[in-house]
Amino acid sequence: MDAFRTITSRAVPLQIDNIDTNVITPMNRILEGGDALVAYAFESLRFDANGAPRPDCPLDDPAYAGAKILVVGANFGCGSSRETAVWAVAGLGYRCLVAPSFGDIFLSSCFKNGLLPVVLAEGAVAEVAEAARRHEELTVSLDDQTVSLVDGRRFAFDIAPIRKEALQHGLDDLGLTLRRLDRIAAFEARDRTLRAWAHLRGQSEPKPPDS
Repeated sequence: MDAFRTITSRAVPLQIDNIDTNVITPMNRILEGGDALVAYAFESLRFDANGAPRPDCPLDDPAYAGAKILVVGANFGCGSSRETAVWAVAGLGYRCLVAPSFGDIFLSSCFKNGLLPVVLAEGAVAEVAEAARRHEELTVSLDDQTVSLVDGRRFAFDIAPIRKEALQHGLDDLGLTLRRLDRIAAFEARDRTLRAWAHLRGQSEPKPPDS
């Protein structure tokens, strides 16, 4: 995965609450495979019943072309646990999502796929979305854990240290584990000393010592 440190970009405001994973990646498009996953992401929001683009959908507005930040409503990515939703969002070119809250599984999948989900208070998200509608650039710094507007306003966000480390270095779960091989080896060495009985091989079922 590509490392994430700081990005400066316009943002797309999509202020709709409870956009679920079936809206992001409809099941029929998942089954279709190929480019359909991205081409028809957010299909019901981007296209009408006849397949024509909806002029009021900001996702395809040329004014936001190249935007890497998506500002969304509360509980974004709720619903069924399909990682395809994160793949589609990333396939559209976004590296960061800003919302008051996310679906739990979607949130976890973002980190596993190199996307930064930023959780801010509703009022802060509204201010960020308004700046996006003015086509202003936003700066998201993972190092500083802030979202900054051009007028100087800054909003701090929380992130678990291990998730921050993974994004900063472009690592998945396996990559994080490999960075800790020395600690794992040290733990196993200590454990063999403290609980030698637990490491016996080829003998009768070991029993722990009396406490």
